[in-house]
Amino acid sequence: MTRAPVILAATDGTERSQAVLGRAALIARDWGARLALVHVRKAGAARFRLRLARTSRHELAQELAAHGGDAAALHMLEGAPAERIAALVARLQPALLVMGLHRERRVLDVLRMTTMERITLAVTCPVLIAKTMPPRPYARVLAALSFDPVCTGGVALAARVAPDARFHAIHALPMPLPDTPARRDQTRRAAEQLRDRFMSDPGLPPKMTPPEIVRGGVHEVLRYRMAEGQTDLLVIASQSGRDPSRLGNYARDLMRAPPTDILVTKPYAGLEHAVPPDPSGTT
Repeated sequence: MTRAPVILAATDGTERSQAVLGRAALIARDWGARLALVHVRKAGAARFRLRLARTSRHELAQELAAHGGDAAALHMLEGAPAERIAALVARLQPALLVMGLHRERRVLDVLRMTTMERITLAVTCPVLIAKTMPPRPYARVLAALSFDPVCTGGVALAARVAPDARFHAIHALPMPLPDTPARRDQTRRAAEQLRDRFMSDPGLPPKMTPPEIVRGGVHEVLRYRMAEGQTDLLVIASQSGRDPSRLGNYARDLMRAPPTDILVTKPYAGLEHAVPPDPSGTT
């Protein structure tokens, strides 16, 4: 008998995590998945310094139960959050990890990776950053594609996370150097060839339309299309495949200041087994 997939929600107990459990519970219900919750407290951390509101075992167990979870699926850990959550993910093998917003530290963020970035790099499963309150089914999804293989799984996962949403995908095409008409035509033709190859992948959702190729920087293109389409879920890859030990620059920037909920996809060999099949049987 196949076990139900797990949706793991991670909370730090602050307002930054207020959308996490509700979003995780919504997806878990849609997928017929088991809901789990993890809270990691750094050894010796002072509660009042972080303004933690609900971090006792009793409080978190109550909140988990209120969202349809079992108290046995509450994991109270102590130590370095990235290390402890990564170890828990390796043990539970969740289909999705749902996290809250990053706590901004203007000086430290320049000097080192954030906890969210460490966790995203350390786990094998996709990561959903939940920002929108109250959690509700996604209506408008925008996927930023590089046409690397990791994007195929990301698009398929987004279709499961938001099955009824309007879906739009884009590829930002940077200005060529030197910027001449011939070079612009050449780079567009190359991008169109990559798009055609990408669209031939059988792992894509059957209703997937060809991604739009838009000339400009990624941030610029995303900002314009998100405002135009009122996007409530943005799909990005954790890296473009060049260096799996580092987040891509765009993923890092967007995760630190997410404009909306963000689904960060990763090269995850077990995704097709962890995510429940499409009820329509078309994928």
